[in-house]
Amino acid sequence: MLSRQQLIDVYLQACETELQAFKPGNVSVYSAADDMTVEDFRVSAWVSSEPITNPQYSLGEKIYYAVKATREAVACNTNLGIILLCAPLLQVAASLNNGENLRDGLRQLLENTTREDADWVFKAVTLAAPAGLGESAQHDVQKPADVTLTEAMAFAAGKDRIALQYATIFKDVFDFGVLRYNRAFVLSGDCAWAALAVFAAMLAQYPDSHIERKYGERYSEWIKAEMHKLDRAMQTACEPKELLPVLYDLDKAFKAQRINPGTTADITVATVLVVLLEQLIGEETGGL
Repeated sequence: MLSRQQLIDVYLQACETELQAFKPGNVSVYSAADDMTVEDFRVSAWVSSEPITNPQYSLGEKIYYAVKATREAVACNTNLGIILLCAPLLQVAASLNNGENLRDGLRQLLENTTREDADWVFKAVTLAAPAGLGESAQHDVQKPADVTLTEAMAFAAGKDRIALQYATIFKDVFDFGVLRYNRAFVLSGDCAWAALAVFAAMLAQYPDSHIERKYGERYSEWIKAEMHKLDRAMQTACEPKELLPVLYDLDKAFKAQRINPGTTADITVATVLVVLLEQLIGEETGGL
C-alpha cells in the first residue's frame, strides 16, 4: 500500500513533467500564456496536493477542496481537469493491496460513486468556472445533484473528454496515453519528451473538448493536421532539441488564435501519473 507522501510526490512529479513538456498553445517552461504562468501551475499543484490525497475525504470532497485551495492560491482555473482526473487515481492507489490492479480498482471506485460525490464536484466546477461552462437542462452543475458522479459524467461524456474518462474507466489514458508515453520514453529517456508525445498523438487523433467548447469546430481540423505532423516528426527525430523551432512556431500560431488545448494537457498529466503509480505499485509488490 502506498503512503500518502508517495502519492503527493508522484502527483507533483506528474504535474511538473507536464510543465516541462513544450505543448503548443499551453503553459510550459518554454512559454507562458497571457493570463497564467508556470509558477501559477506549480503553486496550484502544491496547494492541491494535500486535499487531493487526504484520506479523511470522500472522492467528491477531495476534488472540491483541491479546487478550493487552488482558487484561493492563484484566483484562476489552472487545474480543474487535472484534479478531476488525478483524484480517483490517487484514491485507488492509496488503498490497493499487493497483487491488486490500478485499473481494476479504478473501475470499482467509479462504479460506486455517489450523489454526494456529484454534489461536491458540481460545487468544484462552479467554483473553478471553466471557460465555456453553460447551463444544462439535465444535471446542471449549478443545481443539486440527482445522480451519482459517474452517471453525471456519462451524461457529459459526449461533449467533454474528461467526463468521458469516468464513463470509460480512463480508456484514453490506459489504452492510448500510457502506451504512447512508454514508447517515447524508451526511445528518448526523457519524461518531458514522452509527455509531449502523448499530447501530440492525442491531438492528432481526437479534438480537444476545451477548444471545441470555446470555438466549436472552427480550428479542429487545423489543429489535428498540425499535431499529426508534429507526432510524425517526433517519432523520427534523433534528439528533442531538433524540434524546438517547430514547437516555437506552433506555440506562437496557437496562442495567436488563443488556442490552448487544456483538456489534452490534463489527460497528459493523468497519463504520467498512471505511469508513475504503476511503477510504484510494481516496486511495492516486487514486480509481481
